Amino acid sequence: MTTTAETIPDPASATATATAPEPGAGAGPRAAEGWRRYLLAVRRPRGAVGVSLLGLLVLTALLVPAFSAGYDQQSTTTFAPPSWPHPFGTDELGRDIFVRTLYGLRSDLVLLFVGVPIAMALGTLLGIAGGLSRTLGLFLQRVFDIILGFPGLVLGIVIALILKPGVSALLLTIVIVLLPGYGRLARAALLTQEQREYVLAARVLGVDRGKVLIRHILPNAIDPIIVHTAIAMVVAIFLETGLSLVGLGIQPPQPSLGTLLNTGVRYLSFAPVYVLGPTLILLLLALAFSLLSDALNEAVTRT
Repeated sequence: MTTTAETIPDPASATATATAPEPGAGAGPRAAEGWRRYLLAVRRPRGAVGVSLLGLLVLTALLVPAFSAGYDQQSTTTFAPPSWPHPFGTDELGRDIFVRTLYGLRSDLVLLFVGVPIAMALGTLLGIAGGLSRTLGLFLQRVFDIILGFPGLVLGIVIALILKPGVSALLLTIVIVLLPGYGRLARAALLTQEQREYVLAARVLGVDRGKVLIRHILPNAIDPIIVHTAIAMVVAIFLETGLSLVGLGIQPPQPSLGTLLNTGVRYLSFAPVYVLGPTLILLLLALAFSLLSDALNEAVTRT
């Protein structure tokens, strides 16, 4: 009787040979494929409208200093009705509400494009870092649970009272409130990708765990994080608006959309147009990011 032991390949070596990623092939092809999907997303109707709307808002906010004398420029006419020189009228000090709205948009965009990327980077790193140690992962999840136990506005009020109201408090609020979402997404992606064959093959080959996380798992887990970022932008918008409405956001005379709404509500009975501009810009900004989120989600789930 002959034995077949010599002809049976070792399962671990077979798996490693068949599925092990080539050196340096972890992030590059995957990243290129991801960028192609994202470009495809913005070519679809919802994505195209979202990008165009967001681009128009950003361009307008960037160019406002070119056609205005500043957000604090005063005239002799207070609460002037809408007109060609003042499309949204003037406020209680004779300042152009349209110009102040665009400067408020600049303030909000700075908060969004600084605070949200910081939250994304920190949250993703913390979520992935949980894969290095089970104890660290469980600890970070409990920290995220504690943060989620506080409503965002309540947490923002506490931070503003500790630090004092202003840009720093708003930025810290945005980062802390958004951290759990990114951290949980990253951890969920980590747990999913760890069961894939290419990860098991890399471990069989003895690849360092940290290198597996950074070079192979993270590039394959980035899609839900990118989609979530568009949603996080909307959350950040309403955090700024909510805190500014209670006087704990950006402080006058520097305008923000929430600050303008806070001031305009006082004169709503006889100057309702005061809040029209900030409300319209807020809705357009939220709509742009919502359309982008839908388009990115559709592109990711269909590929």
